[in-house]
Amino acid sequence: MKPTSSNTSSKLGPGEYKPDTAFTRLEDLPKPKIIKEFRNETQRPCPHCQKPASRDRVFTRPLHDVGDLVSGRPRELHITYSQHYCKACGKYFSADLTDVAPRGSHYTHRVIALALRLVVEDGVPYRNASWQLWRDHRVFVPFATIQNWVEAGGKKGERTLGKRVSDLGAHRLFRLSRRRRTV
Repeated sequence: MKPTSSNTSSKLGPGEYKPDTAFTRLEDLPKPKIIKEFRNETQRPCPHCQKPASRDRVFTRPLHDVGDLVSGRPRELHITYSQHYCKACGKYFSADLTDVAPRGSHYTHRVIALALRLVVEDGVPYRNASWQLWRDHRVFVPFATIQNWVEAGGKKGERTLGKRVSDLGAHRLFRLSRRRRTV
């Protein structure tokens, strides 16, 4: 007996096309699957003086990750982490999350690596890479964000020529002369 289309499972993987014409409204998009992770400790050694520092506050950082292909839903990591205060040196520091995502980023290293691989190695344009990430991996990344990652070499906040770009100022960044020109 031949299996009918209603008997077969419709699991889609990367590269298999499923039209997204059903998503015409924001409310129709699938809700993300939330994965909770905890890095909440009562005491950690201070990275500056190595003395024990007690927990001061607790924060939650949401991160967009590569989606779940079986359910077709995006995945979002909610990492609960602790901020500590060292009484010995008077400094605040947080639990290290750089193994999951770069500082200040909303996306995990896996998403950034996928986007960079699409654009740099495969030569896909930014807009198409953004669409392909949603279609194949259920993670939405604006094309301008992908462009920023490519131009920064995949590293957020890395220093350029020993200084941050924002610290250089327009005159030093574009090597403009401050002398006034007379006409």
